[in-house]
Amino acid sequence: MALVNEAIDKIGMTPFQWKLFVLNGFGYSVDSLLIICQSIAQPAVVAEYGNPSTKLAGISLGSQIGLLVGAAFWGLSADIIGRRFAFNATLFLAAIFVLVVALYSTAVGGNYILDSTSLLEFLPNGHSWLVTFMSIWWAVGYTLAGLLAWAFMSNYSCPADATSSTCSRSENMGWRYLHFTCGGLVLVLSILRFLLIRMVQTPKWLITQNRDEEVIQFLANIAGKYNRPFTLTLDDLRREGNVINTEKSAWSSIRITQHLLGLFQTRQLAWSYTVITLNWLVIGMVSPLYHVFLPYYLESQGRKVGASDTYTTWRNYAINQVSGLAGPILAAVLVQSKFLGRRGTMALGALFTMVLQFGYTQIRTPAQNVGVSAAISAASNMYYGTIYAYTPEILPSAHRATGYALCVVLNRVGGIMGVLVGSYANVQTTAPLFVCAALFALLIVLSLLLPFESRGKRIQ
Repeated sequence: MALVNEAIDKIGMTPFQWKLFVLNGFGYSVDSLLIICQSIAQPAVVAEYGNPSTKLAGISLGSQIGLLVGAAFWGLSADIIGRRFAFNATLFLAAIFVLVVALYSTAVGGNYILDSTSLLEFLPNGHSWLVTFMSIWWAVGYTLAGLLAWAFMSNYSCPADATSSTCSRSENMGWRYLHFTCGGLVLVLSILRFLLIRMVQTPKWLITQNRDEEVIQFLANIAGKYNRPFTLTLDDLRREGNVINTEKSAWSSIRITQHLLGLFQTRQLAWSYTVITLNWLVIGMVSPLYHVFLPYYLESQGRKVGASDTYTTWRNYAINQVSGLAGPILAAVLVQSKFLGRRGTMALGALFTMVLQFGYTQIRTPAQNVGVSAAISAASNMYYGTIYAYTPEILPSAHRATGYALCVVLNRVGGIMGVLVGSYANVQTTAPLFVCAALFALLIVLSLLLPFESRGKRIQ
């Protein structure tokens, strides 16, 4: 791994990695775009069809279960069969199943595991900050969803006070237009992934499979194509010996067990992995409590400050999502600073979000409603963008996708818990905001407890 890292550093950034930054970013955008699609549509769907249960938010719960299955399947399989298949398949499946909530969640559920992992494994060390900055694509997905919601939901939805007896299909086409548009967009993005780049297995994954010849061939081709230095030879790799058990089936129990045990090889690595999984569990609870029920918040807060019409609600929602673009940009700068680094940026993002969410419970005017909720989007995206990049950075390459997948599985468990809490809580009050703020306070502590600072460093 060290030899491959050195070779990639000598080759440096090429157009190949910049293409990956964009194409992998599509996965981030789709993940946020399609998941937020449900929360946007849910009030309109309930208005038209009624709520089948007064206690259970079935669509959101189905989504979280699908995301859990997707994270487990795509993430765990990526260390076994490699990164390429999931990279090519996830967006296409999401486009096909975009109208079936739990299924398209399963398709997108492993997206950012694979996207961040594969990009990181191709990057030279000096450009690892791009994995943090790639979360700008996550915010782009939210932004697109917010703008489309403003266009469709404000013009083609039943009034906010409509019920299933007064809301007809013809009056309520906005959420359908939203899904058709998003599904078409995802299909275009999936086709671009096939056409613009021929995705290959990452050199580090190939190393774990004893496929040294393919590593040399790929790196030599990249170096030759872009006229970059390359001195690594097949003999250099073979002198390091062979990876054990590669003659056994990739699905054998011994090889799968190695992927799990490899996450706890040392006491410090075990502590690091335990704390990072706790971070993911907590943000899993926070995300649906805030983002999935945000349209309800904005509508109820709009009534509170005298601006509750459908157009204003969805305009405010769009502004909220556009503001989220600032978070990843700021995070990409701060993670490279000596004072903050990755851990400090996560703690700072969680701190800002906590303070702002407490402040949001005290708004009195329409301007405060929009301004504070927009600031929360930017601050929370600082935290999210950093942890998405930090997690694969601190995991061993051979077990990176497995470790990340287990983090995201716990995240989805937290998401299911968050949906259930939100289902029993009154989402039109500020009570869930106090819960979210308290959880972000916990994230400050958990971020500072992480033992590794990955700025400028590499875990093999």
